[in-house]
Amino acid sequence: MKSKKFIFWIIIGIVLLNSIGMSIVLPLLPFIVGKYLPSQQVVVGMSGLMSVFAACTFFAAPILGALSDRYGRRNILIISLLGSVIGYVLFGIGGALWILFLGRIIDGLTAGNISTLFAYISDSTEPEERTKWFGYIGSAMGIGKLGGPALGGLLGSIAIALPFFVTAALIFLSGLAVYFLLPESLSPEKRTRHLTLESFNIFSHFKDIFSLKKVQLLLIVGVLFYAGLGIFQFNFIIFLKDIYKWGPAFIGSLLTLVGICEIISRAVLLPWLLKHFSERNIGIAGLIGLATGLALILVSILIPSVIIIALAIIFIISGEGLFDPTYNGKLSQSIDESKQGKLQGVNQSLQSANNMLIPLSAAAIYFYSPGMLYATATFIVLVAVIMYAKFLPPARASENPDETDSAHSDPS
Repeated sequence: MKSKKFIFWIIIGIVLLNSIGMSIVLPLLPFIVGKYLPSQQVVVGMSGLMSVFAACTFFAAPILGALSDRYGRRNILIISLLGSVIGYVLFGIGGALWILFLGRIIDGLTAGNISTLFAYISDSTEPEERTKWFGYIGSAMGIGKLGGPALGGLLGSIAIALPFFVTAALIFLSGLAVYFLLPESLSPEKRTRHLTLESFNIFSHFKDIFSLKKVQLLLIVGVLFYAGLGIFQFNFIIFLKDIYKWGPAFIGSLLTLVGICEIISRAVLLPWLLKHFSERNIGIAGLIGLATGLALILVSILIPSVIIIALAIIFIISGEGLFDPTYNGKLSQSIDESKQGKLQGVNQSLQSANNMLIPLSAAAIYFYSPGMLYATATFIVLVAVIMYAKFLPPARASENPDETDSAHSDPS
């Protein structure tokens, strides 16, 4: 029988391989799309590929989550990883734009690896341990993001399709690790008993999850958080190019701060804070950090300064590193084991909806006024701070789970 820590470090390794693989291909996407579209249409093609992936994930993630509640996490995780392998192989083969779209559709329809891993950890840990491990998962993603793009550029200089085949190979290795090294985490007695046609209706999953008041409020806070963060992620490079007139080399070197802050905040700062403060208070601090960083970008329009921009990145990424794991930890504690997959699927689906809507909305506001965009983002996150602090108070130790929508009591 493998020890719990060994299993969790295998999961961290799987996430790291996935993160390296996905970040390897990022620098090459414009060039791959550029093989099939005129230069002025490349941005449209890339937006289309992102949107179709997000749309497929929006519909598929809750269903995959429900299937993992019925058939176990391991089987769905393997299917999800194999779908990604096929998607990246199709990208590498290419030959026509529709093949690239087919690859993203297959990858999107099987996109459930992160939500299934979160459900796996929820199955395998005590509630008070989950936030720490969710933080380690985010830190592994940060490590992958640091080295992946540089490796992708190097491989792409050999052959433009090579990074996509390397990514497929890394994700295939992840699948082998799951098959040979990971035991099933969800015991048969804790699984959903039956699947019906309703199980394949994503809106029934949303209705089921949102009927739980505590979960509903958490998910709304999560939507607001990811909306504010998404504005930064989808717009910041364009902002630096337009407002500061910086080139790719300087922007790229500055953005190494992102990976560094992600690793430090999740792997070093978060575990220390968990020993001294409640998850709720750490989450509030993370949201305030994100709001502060977004406000600093707004200030940087009026007072141009590299130092202010660097501080903004530090506050935003550190805020994300503190809130994201505590949010996922509290989310997993709010519902019993038999619905963890469905819950994580709905959460991933909501993030996919953000990925579809935020770039379009942010672009429209940015076109009108960059300052207005970051003022809007700051306001959205401040609303999340108020909701999280006011409407999600610490749970009482004596609280009966059956009296709180059949959820686990919150140890924080």
